[in-house]
This record gives sequence, structure tokens and C-alpha cells, in this order.
Amino acid sequence: MRITNFRATRALAASAAVLSLVAAVAGCSRADGNETPVASTDKGPATELRLGYFPNVTHAAALVGLDKGLFSKELGSTKLVPTKFNAGPEAVGALLGGSLDASFIGSGPAINAYAKSKGEAVRLVAGTTSGGAQLVVKPTITKVEDLVGKTIATPSLGNTQDVSLKKLLAEKGLTGKVKVTNLENAQTLDAFKKGDVDGAWLPEPWSSRLVLDAGAKVLLDEAALWPGGKFPTTVLIVRTKFLQEHPQTVKTLLTGLVASIDFSNSDQAAAKTVVNAQLKELTGKALKPEVIDRAFSKIEITADPVAATFPQLAKDSVTAGIAKEAPDVSGFADFGPLNEVLAKAGKPAVDAAGLDKK
Repeated sequence: MRITNFRATRALAASAAVLSLVAAVAGCSRADGNETPVASTDKGPATELRLGYFPNVTHAAALVGLDKGLFSKELGSTKLVPTKFNAGPEAVGALLGGSLDASFIGSGPAINAYAKSKGEAVRLVAGTTSGGAQLVVKPTITKVEDLVGKTIATPSLGNTQDVSLKKLLAEKGLTGKVKVTNLENAQTLDAFKKGDVDGAWLPEPWSSRLVLDAGAKVLLDEAALWPGGKFPTTVLIVRTKFLQEHPQTVKTLLTGLVASIDFSNSDQAAAKTVVNAQLKELTGKALKPEVIDRAFSKIEITADPVAATFPQLAKDSVTAGIAKEAPDVSGFADFGPLNEVLAKAGKPAVDAAGLDKK
């Protein structure tokens, strides 16, 4: 499958107008139990599905699903339009601007999209990856306090790793004492090699690349900060209006996602080969075997978005100085379609942990 590239340069400008329309559309979650009912606006299968994703190992399920045709197989007559992004805020702009229907995305930007639209524009429908993010630094840095006066990179302002780094600095009383710069991941690797940055908080495979290709060391694995080491690195969100108008299309996308997750977990060697081939096509360079092996060892590919972590993730954005108040994430999740797909496959349901209720 040919995968297209997209620059969401005008999406944010269009978002305000779109949001005013979206706000008028009733409904949030599926009408099960105490969930907020959704207005019945089913228009049948969508003509096309514009799907965002990133060229990262933490998006392995997306890359496998695209490469193996697992999404297209389930979508049938619905045309799949894959769209590559390099950072979460770009994808958020496209979703809110109406030029994207669904996206694999980090938990931080996902929450931001929900908050910016006052809980109207998007819904969390599945997880894809837990874990796979690390703070890696020069070998001379041995503790967080050594970051004072140093320059540390994150992929984008307000993205998942940016929030994690700034939260850590705030908790250590180091806000303003460490320079945080935002660079695309490939630029961070080059900047670290040149000595222009002293470290970075990155998703896989980039943290592994800095360690194995550039001599960095792990100062902190983000998994150490969460119960059981589980935290959502990548999730799947859809525009609420698209979910309302094309619920069957969303369900078929989720069927393809579950198939992709199953493929990745049942034959990890094949999944690594597929992901590496996609990364070569998308970035122009394949990963060394030891890099992709290390990257895969740091992630769990799962449909569970670890919903119980989202209230804390929302609070983290305040601690990090990204938001003035913690976004209300109640009603963010709609796992009805996913749990129907999982039940049909004989798999346990995903726990919404109250995230599906207003």
C-alpha cells in the first residue's frame, strides 16, 4: 500500500469553525449503563477513512495493519487514506480541522484534542501501545539534578514526552533550570551526536537509536513511573461525528486493529520485519537489528489504552505547565465498538475505568 504524507499546516486555523459545528452535535459515548447516549445519525459505511499515524515503533500496530492490508481488508468498499504525521499536535490540528477522521496518537495530544473541543470533537476508542518511552542522556549525567543548565529535547511542544519531561522537572524543582527544546526525532539524533543537546525524552525507536547509535544512556524509563509499568504511549481516537455517522466503519477499523495486534504478538519477528520495512519507506532508513530488537522489548502492543491512567495524565499537563487546569476526561472513552470486536474474537473486554461516563 502506498502511504501518503500530509502537512496539517492549515488545520488549526480551520478548527474553530469546525468546533462550532461539532459542539452542536449531540452525543458522546454509547448508550450502555450510565454512559451518555449518542444521537442516532448512522449514515452507513463511510466513503473513505482518513487515518493518521506516525513513523515510530510505538505505532507498530498501525504500521503492521497498513503494510499487511489488515485495515483495508475489513473496511471493504471504504477507501483508506493513510496520513503520516511526525508529532501529535499536528494530528490534533487535522482532527479538529476536519481533515482527518481517526488517528493513532500519543495520550497527551489525545487528551488535548478532547479538552480543546470541550469534550465534543473526539473519542478514545482503543489503545495500541503501552510503554516505550525513555529519558536518555549523555553518560556524564547520572541523576536528574545533573540536568541543570543542560538542553533536553522532546518531539513537540505539548506532546506526550514533552509533558512527561516537564512534569518531572517541576516535581524536582527544576522548572526554568533546564532548557527544553522541541525537535523532530531525526533532528534530535543528529543534535545529540553533535553535542547540541544533552539528552532527550523520546518514544521508540528513537530512544534506542540514541542509546545504540549515539552512545546515550538511560536516565529514566517512563515505565518506572507507572503502576505495573503500564502507561498508554499510543492510542486510537476518532472524530465524534465520524463515529456517530459511520459506527460500522469504526468497528471494521477496530477489527483490523485487533488483527494487527494479534499478528504483532503472535509473530514478533515478522512484525519487526514489517515495521522496519515501513520505517525505511517512511524515513529513508531502516533500523539496525539491535535497535529494533531493543525498541520492541520496551513496548507492549495491546488494545487496552490503560484507561485508569487518563485522569492522572490530565493532571500531569498542569504540573508540566502545559495547561492551566486539568482537563475533564469524563466521557472521553467509547469502548463499545472495541469490546464488541473483542467479544466476537473471544477476547476479554477492555475496562473503561469510568472514562466512558459523564
